[in-house]
Amino acid sequence: MGTGVTVIVPTYNERDNVAELVERTARALAAWDAEILFIDDSSDDTAAEVERVAADAALPVRVIHRTANTGGLGGAVVVGLQAAASDLCIVMDGDLQHPPELLPALLARHEEGGADVVAASRYIGGGDTSGLGTAVRFGVSRAATWLTRAMFPIRLARSTDPMTGFFLVDRTRLDIDVLKPQGFKILLEILARTDLRVAEVPMAFAERRHGTSKASLRQGATFVAHLGRLRFGKMSLFALIGAVGAVANLGIMWLLTTLGVPYIWAAIIGAEVTIVGNFLLQERFVFADMRTDARALGTRFLTSFAFNNVEAALRIPVMALMVETWHISSVLATGLSLVVAFFARFLFHSLVVYAPRGRRRTDAEGEPSTDTAARRVLRAIDAEAMRPGEL
Repeated sequence: MGTGVTVIVPTYNERDNVAELVERTARALAAWDAEILFIDDSSDDTAAEVERVAADAALPVRVIHRTANTGGLGGAVVVGLQAAASDLCIVMDGDLQHPPELLPALLARHEEGGADVVAASRYIGGGDTSGLGTAVRFGVSRAATWLTRAMFPIRLARSTDPMTGFFLVDRTRLDIDVLKPQGFKILLEILARTDLRVAEVPMAFAERRHGTSKASLRQGATFVAHLGRLRFGKMSLFALIGAVGAVANLGIMWLLTTLGVPYIWAAIIGAEVTIVGNFLLQERFVFADMRTDARALGTRFLTSFAFNNVEAALRIPVMALMVETWHISSVLATGLSLVVAFFARFLFHSLVVYAPRGRRRTDAEGEPSTDTAARRVLRAIDAEAMRPGEL
């Protein structure tokens, strides 16, 4: 009997694939002390089908059905890593595009040593991407892989396919609590946040047997946002949204001044529109992980709106003074003032708007903290601007 291993299978409406997946996995892992753990987010009866198949399966089969699809597929994998009976875990999709017959190769490569993660790659010798289907999907997948590797050249130096969903990982080498997955790409999350040794085996990516692909434009947007969060941390995402808002602000100002609106009024209108837009984007992409402990949405919006308006009320007169004194264009003066305002906005939102509600700051002994505001500001900059960083 070989090493104990848990095969983690996240599923969403994959009922028709369950029986074949269990049968092929059991046959492939006959020499190992193995279990299959389904983490199910389905709206059909996939969980019931898993329980039916488990009754006669040749190896232990469990299912955890989640009522809240937190973190998408990646979140399901984290639940599986926490609940696995073995420290050696293999993650694979439930749609049979990941061939169970490759499981022994992943385990054999791990037994050779020198690897904490063994990934099944579509892009090394012997791999096959035909299961992606169209040339467009292949192109998108390849471009996303190149972009990801370019953004993490050190952590992904030995990974040709960091987007694969079929991989083995030694759970003892992970700090599961630091994983904050969003969407499909859980291996990217693991490799970006943890310094791991990576090995690969070639995979022929099969065509989907049943069901429909879960890929969508929304998943693509989630991936891009997650990639930015992993690479740059909160401050850079905040800056990106601020840059988009600044462009929108300048565009609104240009349009209104072209139509004959005085530049002061044009600046006020542009500021109000972008304040609301920036808040909505920050809620979704920057501070989403802090919303649960923060104050109510209405309070967050009013606090953010009030601060930004006070900031704008101070910034716009400064901008006007720059125009009148330095004789520069109103658009350039607005751009310069927005850059200066960025840091104040970020720190205010991190430390005030999304601060945990009802918590008194204490030190290590439980006494009220004597931290100064300056120290908290420096810690916020360090934590948010540099997280997770690449060593």
